[in-house]
Amino acid sequence: MSNFGLFVRFTLRDGAGEAFDALVRETATGIRAHEPGTLVYACHEVEGAPNERVFFELYADHAAFEEHERQPHTRHFLTERHKYVEKTEVDRLQPYTGKYPTGAEK
Repeated sequence: MSNFGLFVRFTLRDGAGEAFDALVRETATGIRAHEPGTLVYACHEVEGAPNERVFFELYADHAAFEEHERQPHTRHFLTERHKYVEKTEVDRLQPYTGKYPTGAEK
């Protein structure tokens, strides 16, 4: 399996949730429209932690992730997020088993 994934946790500044979520929705629109290699881009609020957001991202391969990073909507997100984010934690994931959107199992 050549998929590549990320697990990202954002800790937001107090009161920044609504503006951050709007930025994420705008970014996700670009991802859906222009990134066939982005298989999953799932953004979550964390129950009981109003200033936390968790993203799970799954790409067809590392090249698809690199293409995602070059997109104008992603560049815009990366430039603007600092206004809303206090802390970012990123785990790079190498999937090895499970059920994936393509239906392929490993």
